[in-house]
Amino acid sequence: MSLNDYVKAQKLGEKRYQAALSKNEYPYLPVLDELITNSDIAGEVNLGLQHISLDRVVGTATKGRTTAFASNFMPILDANSEFGNKWSSLCDSHIEEGIHDPIKVYEYMNKFYVIEGNKRVSVLKYFGADSVPAMVTRKLPKRTDELENKIYYEFVDFHKQTGINYIWFTQLGGYDKLREYIGLTPDGEFTDDDRMNLNSAHLAFDTAYRQKNGSDSLPITVDDAMLVFLNVYGYRALQDMSYDEVKANLEKVWDEIVLSAQKKKMTIVPKLEPVESKKKLFSITPVPKKLKIAFVYDKEPENSVWIYSHDLGRMGVEGKFKDRVETHTFSNMDDNTKLAECLEQIAQDKFDVVFTTGPEMLPESLKAAIKYPELKILNCSLNVSTSHVRTYYARMYEAKFITGIIAGSLCEDGRIGYVADYPIYGTTANINAFAMGAKFVNPRAKIYLEWSKVKGSDPKKRFKELGISYVSDKDMITPLTASREFGLYSCDGDEISNLAMPFYNWRIFYEKIVQLILDGNWKLEEKNEKVKVLNYWWGMSAGVIDVICSNHLPVGTARLVNLMKQLIKDGTVSPFYGKLYSQNGVVRDDEDGEMSPEEIMKMDWLADIVVGSIPTLDELVEDARDVVTFQGVNTPENLELKKTTDIV
Repeated sequence: MSLNDYVKAQKLGEKRYQAALSKNEYPYLPVLDELITNSDIAGEVNLGLQHISLDRVVGTATKGRTTAFASNFMPILDANSEFGNKWSSLCDSHIEEGIHDPIKVYEYMNKFYVIEGNKRVSVLKYFGADSVPAMVTRKLPKRTDELENKIYYEFVDFHKQTGINYIWFTQLGGYDKLREYIGLTPDGEFTDDDRMNLNSAHLAFDTAYRQKNGSDSLPITVDDAMLVFLNVYGYRALQDMSYDEVKANLEKVWDEIVLSAQKKKMTIVPKLEPVESKKKLFSITPVPKKLKIAFVYDKEPENSVWIYSHDLGRMGVEGKFKDRVETHTFSNMDDNTKLAECLEQIAQDKFDVVFTTGPEMLPESLKAAIKYPELKILNCSLNVSTSHVRTYYARMYEAKFITGIIAGSLCEDGRIGYVADYPIYGTTANINAFAMGAKFVNPRAKIYLEWSKVKGSDPKKRFKELGISYVSDKDMITPLTASREFGLYSCDGDEISNLAMPFYNWRIFYEKIVQLILDGNWKLEEKNEKVKVLNYWWGMSAGVIDVICSNHLPVGTARLVNLMKQLIKDGTVSPFYGKLYSQNGVVRDDEDGEMSPEEIMKMDWLADIVVGSIPTLDELVEDARDVVTFQGVNTPENLELKKTTDIV
């Protein structure tokens, strides 16, 4: 019996051996001594007896027996050799009694290399065992700036805290997210019961995921996928699910898992122009007689310029469609608990469409969309993708380019103030476009940047100290915040003269989306792709963005504004054309052509004529952190991603 098993195992080894040779790869087991030297190691730690995953046992510590195995640990020596006889004998012991004696291994970068027990590992892998007891010595690598090294040290901290050594992520921050989901603080105690509960939940997900994923078709770990699952369903729910429920729910979020696996290589391609909707005589998408639409806000419209602009859009929808739609607002949904309860109630009340108007609302929007697939949910955010929630934003940078031109043409000394709020994707493009516009007409222009959401910020005082009299401030005001400090204005002492106002015309966007649904064309723009992602990013050409000029503008400047509007609408002019310089040097070394929409969306730098910097999360006031944590350009995750991309 055992000889037959050896022959079968030998065939598996020979198959792997030949496959490696055909690809010009090393055909034997990796040898740790050949992978690292003493100079690579910061020290060793005796971890004692542990159960380790056989999937992560990948090689041998020394070269001794490595040529007896193919790289999958299956034997390749003759069955009648001494090695073959010992392997067969060990196989008999495993069948009769099981292998209980621990092997000895080195752990390096969360992979295990066998010191003693190669044949035991081989037999156990042949029989499909999951784990093996092992005496483990950890070889700690020296710390570097490489991504895998940083992830490894996050793993070391998590292992030290929990005793769990089988969880591995491919992105920074994975262990912190897992702690958040399971309710564990970085210095909290992890009990034996906690460990048993996580083992059980992880095993159920791992089994379902491997069955669904087949032969590792996705370039992520099972634990990366589990984070996506936990983000939607939560840890407690996973613990309470039966295996069949885990499988069913995994199927529901599979597109999101596939999307998360693609994000490293995927380019977000936004829809830059609306597609005209035409009424269909017959539609596969049933349309209710009266569309019930929810607008979800984090504040009251009268207290937020951003929300007020969206609410004006909502009123426009009501005015245009009258008896065909019914809109409702849900305000002050400023934390995840309230938002989740709100979306649950919206679904129970049989709404048809939901617009969530801030990027921080996307995670809860995604959970609701997966739970209620019949509910059409759109979220106002940029540079994010989900297959269940469509996102939308506006190309405000086009209007900022024009107001920059106005400021640059009127400001004699070239010193112009700019007030920004949240350091998120989109905001940096607005700042830089304004700077490009000012430089377009005034080569001496300098843009002095202040952030209203930074602790202790006082832009008005700062600009007064600098003697700045032309300022680009918040885009508009609300009825309860009477002030002339909005848009682009000039100030002479306390006297303010408004010059121009960039304008979000959300009415146009909402009307076109509602018309699309009423005509039965909701799926019109979806492609026949495995994962469907739709991001709307409309601008002046669609009418979603505009610039309103005051009578204070000189006639010549007003004419220039009208000309530039038309040139931007027809695509003749782009703010980000030609060679571009950031504060750190050249970012686009080409005299011709322009930045792609994807490059503009991901812009995380400031133009060379901007005086100021992008604040970090710690520098911001408390109420700005949720938005910036989710979509900020200077979050630790985004900074690390940029660094990794630069290295690659």
